[in-house]
Amino acid sequence: MNSFFVMLGIESWKPVITALLLPPVPLLLLTLVGARLLLPRRGLGWLLIVVSVVLLWLSTCSGAARGLTQLMLRPPAALSLDRVRELRAEVAAKKPIAIVILGGGAEPFAPEYGVSSLQEQSLERLRYGLWLGRETGAQIAYSGGIGWAQEDAAPEARIAAKIAAEDFRQPIKWLEEDSRDTRENAAHTLALLKPAGIDHILLVTHGYHMPRALRDFNAAAGPGVQIEPAPMGLAKKLETPMLEWMPSGRGFVRMRQVLREMVGTAAGA
Repeated sequence: MNSFFVMLGIESWKPVITALLLPPVPLLLLTLVGARLLLPRRGLGWLLIVVSVVLLWLSTCSGAARGLTQLMLRPPAALSLDRVRELRAEVAAKKPIAIVILGGGAEPFAPEYGVSSLQEQSLERLRYGLWLGRETGAQIAYSGGIGWAQEDAAPEARIAAKIAAEDFRQPIKWLEEDSRDTRENAAHTLALLKPAGIDHILLVTHGYHMPRALRDFNAAAGPGVQIEPAPMGLAKKLETPMLEWMPSGRGFVRMRQVLREMVGTAAGA
């Protein structure tokens, strides 16, 4: 098959064709065929099915998720390297600045390690927060307890501290282990940092989650405490333009994340 693509000079189309052959594309096409046989003359039925198929397709496209993120969530820009250098100078001048990493989920037991671990997005946030700590010299807090959907798990912050110390050789100073959602992240973390006199927080989470996290932290902080966003995971294009509009597992996950944030924002959660 590979030689066939080479012969036709379309090697670059292999990912596109693969995306078309894998679910959900064949199932979407099958739905259209079945609808045509089932509803030969019912215009409204056809309209609903076509709209549903189009929305289902878009719901698995990373391009649609990226566009919806920019349109509805409008995440702030990443910290520039110039800003990171300014923060380093502020920390060197003994200004009370802390980095707060928001948890994104833990694995109660990872059999490959034989212990608890962090889910992918938590590890991404941890890595960036630790990098930011090295670059600025600011002390780090990790906020994450046992989520609403988890049972019999260690608090996420405790797992993160172990990974930071053993894998990154970098300690985490403050561990907030009681929160179960973003609102509780904000309330418990600010209470934890208040005795240390922290009045400037660099908030680390994914870009799509940052607007809601900022809302909750600003509401809990009150006057005198500055919450500065330090979003990550902001890479805009990870695929070619055509593949961005092909159904993919990455697109499906990203769209669910965006829609979850939109629902959470609208519900005030």
